[in-house]
Amino acid sequence: MIEIVPFGDVDHGLLRDLCAELKKIFGDCRIGEALPVPEDSYNPRRGQHDSMYFLRLIGDRAKTSKADKLIGVTDKDLYTANLNFIFGQAEINGRACVISLRRLDPRFYGMKEDYSLLRERTVKEAVHELGHCLGLRHCPNKSCVMVFSNSIIEVDRKTRNFCESCNDINKEIQAH
Repeated sequence: MIEIVPFGDVDHGLLRDLCAELKKIFGDCRIGEALPVPEDSYNPRRGQHDSMYFLRLIGDRAKTSKADKLIGVTDKDLYTANLNFIFGQAEINGRACVISLRRLDPRFYGMKEDYSLLRERTVKEAVHELGHCLGLRHCPNKSCVMVFSNSIIEVDRKTRNFCESCNDINKEIQAH
């Protein structure tokens, strides 16, 4: 089972839609209790939040959760060492991952609100990070959900699906 863990006040309708889509791909999904945005995560020099603080809190929640995988969802702009920003981050072969809605939202780029585009991008990044939790690495196939996305254009280019190779690896991982 997958547990979605909102950080702070995240659009509940979007979380419900995400959960419904994740159920189709991974099976059972539920929305867990919200966690506060970690105060120490904010870096005023960058104007962003360090993703490691979010992953730590999700990891702590995982210790008491019955879910197989937990995905944090925040509307804060995330970064990690060596990268200007990230759409999400995960523990490879772990139980915890996090995604940020900030740069997935068309309004971040000065475009008009587009809920269906935000929802589609959110699903893609959630599946991508959960794929890492399942042990999948980045894929060279530009349409595979596991391709590394360095820009929103690359997020839009990929599908929400695993390519045949990643799907085979995922099945092999799940069998063990």
